Amino acid sequence: MRDLMILGIGAHGPEMAEIVERANRDKETWNLMGYISPTGSQIGEVINGYPVLGGMDIVGQYPQALVAPYCEGLQRLTVPRDRLATLIDPTVFVSRTAKIGVGCVLYPNCYVGLNARLGNFVFCLSGCIINHDDVIEDRTTLASGVLLAGSVHVEPDCYLGQGCNVRQYLQVRQDSMVGMGAVVVKNVPPGVVVAGNPARWLKDRG
Repeated sequence: MRDLMILGIGAHGPEMAEIVERANRDKETWNLMGYISPTGSQIGEVINGYPVLGGMDIVGQYPQALVAPYCEGLQRLTVPRDRLATLIDPTVFVSRTAKIGVGCVLYPNCYVGLNARLGNFVFCLSGCIINHDDVIEDRTTLASGVLLAGSVHVEPDCYLGQGCNVRQYLQVRQDSMVGMGAVVVKNVPPGVVVAGNPARWLKDRG
């Protein structure tokens, strides 16, 4: 078993702890030590059964431990690539031809199809559908129930809101946000917020 620390103490950090527990029921893989607090708050507290071990400096004190990050701490993350863990809930379907980068988290009941490719630090909440030949680049978050048709390309640093749908062969350009429930039927330019059915420009993301 590998020692593991979760970077983040917001709601998703404790949920990730439960994903670790579920994975361990299938195969004992992780010794979950506790959480890293990106801001140094709540050190010593116990959250959902696990302690907040310390701030970012705690990473160096446990050189053998892997780190599973959530986006709340990414801007402070300096650990080497070989110390990053990817967490995938046992209910997730991942095609044997798909590729998933480091530091990713996939919540229950997600689907990753044929030849799909996820970059590093991709965070997928429950029930996301990532169809064949989709590409999702680094530091992108998919909220619950996002549905990407085939051959969609999502560039880095995007946020796709709960229950949005993206038509096949489209691009969501870098640093853009797709609103909750949006239906995307044309390419999304970089750095904007779109929402509605069909999705329309609302404002620059800033």
